[in-house]
Amino acid sequence: MRCPHCHSLEDKVIESRTLASGDAIRRRRECIECGYRFTSYERIEEKQLMVVKRTGDRREPFSREKLERGIQRALEKRPVSQVQIENIINQIEDEAAMKGRGSHEIASHEVGEMVLKKLYRIDRVAYIRFASVYRNFEDVDEFVREIETLSVVADDEQQDEN
Repeated sequence: MRCPHCHSLEDKVIESRTLASGDAIRRRRECIECGYRFTSYERIEEKQLMVVKRTGDRREPFSREKLERGIQRALEKRPVSQVQIENIINQIEDEAAMKGRGSHEIASHEVGEMVLKKLYRIDRVAYIRFASVYRNFEDVDEFVREIETLSVVADDEQQDEN
């Protein structure tokens, strides 16, 4: 495995762990040359999961990188650790694979809703940021409506806890 820091091919595995879903192995590695520690994932390669776009006439391969970029952008400058972000991405990727298991396809809106659910649980600001792009907010009124909906749901959740 090539070190992302110094590009050496010499490393050692410090820790290996099977992900909860059982379909991937997470390995913590340390570069022998520079000592940099990094994580790699080992997965079974199956038929590519395809994302069906909103129009229904286009499909593109599921992209973990695209998913990560969207989540990272929503969580920019928010108090959420990289480990939490990685866990969210893994959970969504696993859930999408399970939903698309039979047909090897999943609708883009299903992936978007999965992201919104995860962001709602960990950071409401990130949720609003992602929703504004995902739902294509046109004006401030749409932001206000979404925030009002969030407030009502949060109040309901608080009452349920009491």
